Amino acid sequence: MSRPRIAVTGKASRWAPGWWCAGLAIVLAGGWPVRATPTRPWPRDVAGVVIGGGDDIASDWYAASVETDQGADRARDAFELEAIRVARAGRQPILGICRGAQLLNVAAGGSLHADITPRRRSTSARANPLPCKTIVIRSATGLARVLGVSRLRVNGLHHQAVDRLGQGLIIAARDADGFVQAIEDRAGAPVLGVQWHPEYLIYRRASRRLFTALVTVARQRGS
Repeated sequence: MSRPRIAVTGKASRWAPGWWCAGLAIVLAGGWPVRATPTRPWPRDVAGVVIGGGDDIASDWYAASVETDQGADRARDAFELEAIRVARAGRQPILGICRGAQLLNVAAGGSLHADITPRRRSTSARANPLPCKTIVIRSATGLARVLGVSRLRVNGLHHQAVDRLGQGLIIAARDADGFVQAIEDRAGAPVLGVQWHPEYLIYRRASRRLFTALVTVARQRGS
């Protein structure tokens, strides 16, 4: 059986560990990763999309007034917002990772906390690629069905988070401070955003399941 091609978006940079780790996770799941950046033509014949992590999203995409942006990349914002629009229109599966989850929310008309650091009480603000905090997963969600657990240890590499939820989305998980850790499509479309970085945790079964679910749906939709 052929491997479905999965576009993995990211910044146009040679140093792209997220791309290599997500690509490996997709290969292990039975798919074939194709890198997609604002400086490359959109890859042909893709059956699914991973919106990767990275820079902050420019605040004027979601805020009435522009806030202080830390290294925003507007070209990438526009590129990935269009990728989300096209994928959703074609009912292709989407996995948003960290920034990608936030962008899924912005694409649906939601907003973000520009910096959650001063709002933390029970979780650390220190970036950590290893499992460092526990999230609680809502029952009867697509995420719960994919992972098969109600609690999960995840890493933390973000200082922004979903604030006002976008139209047609539901919250699938939160952390100990109540910050949104996962969102998904309310109607059951194959759209999932996770605030952590599962591509850095592919040695853990739960993280691999996220990529396996994506590739499985991509194969089904492409057959």
